[in-house]
Amino acid sequence: MTATQSDLVVVSNRLPIDVTVDDDGGRTYRHSPGGLVTALEPVLKQRAGAWVGWPGAPDLGFDPIRLDGVLSIPVSLTSEEIADYYEGFSNSTLWPLYHDVITPPEYHREWHEAYRAVNAKFAEVAAGAVAEGGTVWVHDYQLQLAPSMIKQLRPDARVGFFNHIPFPPEALFAQLPWRREILTGLLGADLIGFQRAQDAGNFRSCVRRLTGLTTRGHHIFVPESDGSVRDVLSAAFPISIDSAAVDARAHLPRVQARAREIRSELGNPDRVLFGVDRLDYTKGIAHRLKAYEELLREGRLTVPGVVMVQVASPSRGNVSAYQTLRDDVETTVGRIAGDFGSLGSPAIHYLHQNQDADEMAALYLAADVMLVTALRDGMNLVAKEYVAARVDGRGALVLSEFTGAADELRQALLVNPHDIDGLKGSILRAVAMSPKEQRRRMQALRRRVLEHDVGAWAESFLGALAGR
Repeated sequence: MTATQSDLVVVSNRLPIDVTVDDDGGRTYRHSPGGLVTALEPVLKQRAGAWVGWPGAPDLGFDPIRLDGVLSIPVSLTSEEIADYYEGFSNSTLWPLYHDVITPPEYHREWHEAYRAVNAKFAEVAAGAVAEGGTVWVHDYQLQLAPSMIKQLRPDARVGFFNHIPFPPEALFAQLPWRREILTGLLGADLIGFQRAQDAGNFRSCVRRLTGLTTRGHHIFVPESDGSVRDVLSAAFPISIDSAAVDARAHLPRVQARAREIRSELGNPDRVLFGVDRLDYTKGIAHRLKAYEELLREGRLTVPGVVMVQVASPSRGNVSAYQTLRDDVETTVGRIAGDFGSLGSPAIHYLHQNQDADEMAALYLAADVMLVTALRDGMNLVAKEYVAARVDGRGALVLSEFTGAADELRQALLVNPHDIDGLKGSILRAVAMSPKEQRRRMQALRRRVLEHDVGAWAESFLGALAGR
């Protein structure tokens, strides 16, 4: 192993660092913690591991840099590559297709060509970064061709892939003109992980029907050029959060004081409804706003007794579908505020901005009802964060059955967000839920989230990959 090679290499679209360039051209590198970083940082430090990814700005390159014990290795992308590979093929072709065509996917050959070329860039950097017999763990839908490319360059390496979003059924996936290439790219991995057993089953079904390969149980048998057959395992490894950290933050006196302050700023209503999402059409924001508006219009909820807070984190502002969604959401918010609010008693508070960790924990603690109404979601970690933050054992979670979290958090009020009447009924049930029922449900939810944290997820995946 050379000085620039590691036993464990993580590959994702973005590096876990922020790069600031000052007026004189000087650069400052700052570690950027996130959910995936939290999960993988301990094992990367233990193995002196490396992380391969795009630094977040066009034409930005630098020598590998070690921050907080993790070696960050950049993959430089041009503005054109970002537009075609990321905004184009990844987020305007694959994302909508994999999320049940909530908005129509676009198929452009130049986007696909850029996707292939960028995946090759990532694969080449990763192949050079992994030590002999080491492990490469590739993440998410932006890099589905990379596993096969890495395996071709480094057949000695173990290769894992984890898909953070849903994998569609064959009837949807078959629409993709490059479907066989995507499947072949993924089958370069020795272990392919998904959020839900349903996603893993969809993948194996696509493999059987579109490639003719044999599957048995969780296993896929891939013939090699030397006549051997490689056994690829595909299974569910539901991701989680750093639940102990969220729990600890929610116990902080300053956070609990801020939660009380938030309720006071809202006018001390009887019930606070809360939603927080990336501003994305898969999150069902419009559906929950519609349900809330109808409940107000019917008089089944009234202001100031109830108030809603919706945080929508900015997302993919260069993609037209997201621009349209923002306009639609803000139009609905304005109508609710204008029709049902009054001076000093707003019906809804809308924040199109990111919140820091303390503020998020305080908002979770201040919210009586958490609304997670995604139309399709790989997991939905917000639901788990709300549960981990409820150190008081109170609160009610209304959770879409189309999230991966619904497989685990069965004590939530599960809803079909397309059924507006059903969603309204669940909101009313959550608002009226007794303290005793809240505690009973939340105790079971917290047990699951605290025991199955993000560290356990990473260990289970890497342990299964080592066994390959």
